[in-house]
Amino acid sequence: MHPPRNLLAPNLTALRLLLSTGVLLGLFAPLGKVARESGISTAAWCFAIAGGGALVLLALLILRRRRIPLDLPHLRYYVIAALLSYVIPNLIIYAAIPHLGAGMTTLYFTLSPIVTLTFSILLGTKRPGWLGVGGIALGCVGALTVVFSKGQVDRPADVTWALLALIIPVSLAAGNVYRTIDWPRDGEPLVLAMGSNAVAAFFLILAALLFDGALPFADLAGHPGLGLAQMVIAAAMFALFFRLQIAGGPVYLSQIGYVAAATSLLLGISVLGEEYGLATWMGGLVIVAGVGATTLDRGPGRQRL
Repeated sequence: MHPPRNLLAPNLTALRLLLSTGVLLGLFAPLGKVARESGISTAAWCFAIAGGGALVLLALLILRRRRIPLDLPHLRYYVIAALLSYVIPNLIIYAAIPHLGAGMTTLYFTLSPIVTLTFSILLGTKRPGWLGVGGIALGCVGALTVVFSKGQVDRPADVTWALLALIIPVSLAAGNVYRTIDWPRDGEPLVLAMGSNAVAAFFLILAALLFDGALPFADLAGHPGLGLAQMVIAAAMFALFFRLQIAGGPVYLSQIGYVAAATSLLLGISVLGEEYGLATWMGGLVIVAGVGATTLDRGPGRQRL
């Protein structure tokens, strides 16, 4: 079942949701860098985002006395959305930050709109006009510039990690499209956000046991303030995220990557003392131009998502 069609067109409400969700998402990478430097493992920090966010949202649902559906369509949605939207990209994001820097890693979010639009085209849900095609081409050029630039001024970026990080926008884009086309009947944004994050937390516990041989709780217990801050930010972001899925649709929603990247880069420079070379900045601007072109494109096609 698709989200209600009368809410899919981008409007002022969708724009407010886009900006607020993107800013909250942009806080993830700088906080993740601080967490890593504090000795918190990647698995533990990802668990703080998914598990902590799920707990806060569950508390809200209990206070509102809302039922949590566990039928097959909802369970399928929880699992697939968790893997595509949270588990895969988050593990790569926080593993890549030490090699690429918080700001450069978050630049990969800016590719999500272009990849989402590409998936929509391949699925036959949207045919772009010339502006959309130009935007996709610009995005590819910008991505290659960012990937092969030196990244931070004080040290070159690891090319292997720069290429591996391309999985981030691919996974996010697949999640963007999936969440719309498989939206459960009578699905509520807050319930779907809680359920998918709870499943993501379960997978992250398995990952921690597999790779670290320990549960991802001890690191967080040693830094309660940092962990709590991330949990609250994650819960707020996910609550808005699923509302934006309805209000804007997958391609519009994917532009939170643009807002997140801008937020993270500014925080990386102003708070974390990161510096980036001209090539990285130029690549980022080219990506933004590509995102803008795909956003403005009206094209001859149709959108069924």
